[in-house]
Amino acid sequence: MGSNAMILLDTHVFLWLMAGDNKLGRLSKKQIDKAYHQGRLSVSAISFWEISMLQNKGRIELSDNIQSWRKQLLRQGIVEIPIDGKIGINSTNIENFHSDPADRLIVSTAILNDAVLITADGKILAWQGELKRIDAST
Repeated sequence: MGSNAMILLDTHVFLWLMAGDNKLGRLSKKQIDKAYHQGRLSVSAISFWEISMLQNKGRIELSDNIQSWRKQLLRQGIVEIPIDGKIGINSTNIENFHSDPADRLIVSTAILNDAVLITADGKILAWQGELKRIDAST
């Protein structure tokens, strides 16, 4: 795992980080902190969609409206990786992976950007495909 690789946070890990949740393990926090200070900490654009959906359903509460929250995080140095056609098409061709479209887009984003995905999603961690990943609980 290259020390200069982009770090991509899965949506739940992004939320844990923003909330200071102790589910995030020591190794993961160290990798996230290092990536942040080097301008290599990223999230997929689909994560903002997922967070907005969770907020709209009342499952999470943000300190600000989602647009302002997003803008503030981007100003602070979080890198947003857009979903483009290449990522979208690649996400449909990931073999032996579950059907959740957001997970497929996040995994595709990590693969095509040669990024290390930090996740606690058991299905993603157990997947046998070509993906650099860190278990967020470590």
